[in-house]
Amino acid sequence: MSDDREGLVPDGVEVPAGVVVDRVEDPADPRLGDYTGLTDVALRRRREPAEGLYMAESHTVLERALEAGHRPRSLLLASRWLPDVLPLLARHGVGADGTPVPVHVADEPALRAITGFHLHRGALAAMQRPALPALDDVLAGARRVAVLEDVVDHTNVGAVFRSAAALGVDAVLVTPRCADPLYRRSVRVSMGTVFQVPWTRLDPWPGGLDLLRERGFAVAALALAEDAVSLDDLAADPPERLALLLGTEGDGLSRAAVAGSDVVARIPMAGGVDSLNVAAASAVAFWALRPRTS
Repeated sequence: MSDDREGLVPDGVEVPAGVVVDRVEDPADPRLGDYTGLTDVALRRRREPAEGLYMAESHTVLERALEAGHRPRSLLLASRWLPDVLPLLARHGVGADGTPVPVHVADEPALRAITGFHLHRGALAAMQRPALPALDDVLAGARRVAVLEDVVDHTNVGAVFRSAAALGVDAVLVTPRCADPLYRRSVRVSMGTVFQVPWTRLDPWPGGLDLLRERGFAVAALALAEDAVSLDDLAADPPERLALLLGTEGDGLSRAAVAGSDVVARIPMAGGVDSLNVAAASAVAFWALRPRTS
C-alpha cells in the first residue's frame, strides 16, 4: 500500500507495493526513533549493534546495500529524492514480501532537527543488520585477507574497505576492539564496499592468528620493526594465501600481533617520512601484494 494523499509523490512516480510514504515534522515522532541523536557517537556505537540496525546514507550506498541483500526498516529523506529512491526500492523488491516499509519525508530544517546533521546525500535508511558470517565462510576461496587490529577511526575503516574492494583483497577481518565497519561514517566513506567485501570479527585476538595459519594463510605484519623486510621483497615472492595485519592509528600493531606474525614488512619511504596513515598504507600494500594472474 502507499500514501500519496498529501501530494508528496510527484506525478509519474509510482510507489512500490508495500512501501508507505508519509510526512514527518516532529523530531519526537516515535516513528523516527532509529534516526534521532545520530551525532552522539558513543550512543550510536552501543545502540546500532544492540538494536540490530545500521545506517545507509546516500543513494549509492543504499543501492549497494540492497544489491547485497540487506533490507531496510525505513527511510528518511527530502521529497526531492523520491523520484530516485522509489524506483530503486521497486527494482529490489522492497516491501514485496508484505512487510510495510515506511519512507518518511521531511523538509530540510526538519531533517537537520531529526538527525542532528545536514543530510545532503539523498537519503538515509535504517537497515536491518545482518548476522556476521562464520570465519570459514569469509575465508572460503580467499587468497588475500586484510586484518585490522583495533583501528578505531571509522573513516579509516571505511577507506580500507574501499581500497580492499578496488585492489583485489578478498576479505577483511576486524579484531574485537576495531571500529564497526557498519557505522554510518564507515559505510559512507567506503561508498558501500563494506557490503561487497566479505568481513567478520576475528575473535579471540591475537589468538586468531593461529586460526588463519590453520587455514593455510601466511601472516604478514605491516610495521616499523628493525627486522622488517621491504614490502618490495615480500611482493616479489608472496605466499599463495596471505593475511596482512594493519594496526591502529598512532601506535600501530601491538607487540603480540607483530610477534605472532610470520614476517614483518615495511613500505619503503622517502623524504624523511617514516610511515603513512593506515588507510593510505593499506592501499599501497594491497596494490603491491595483489595476486598476479598467469
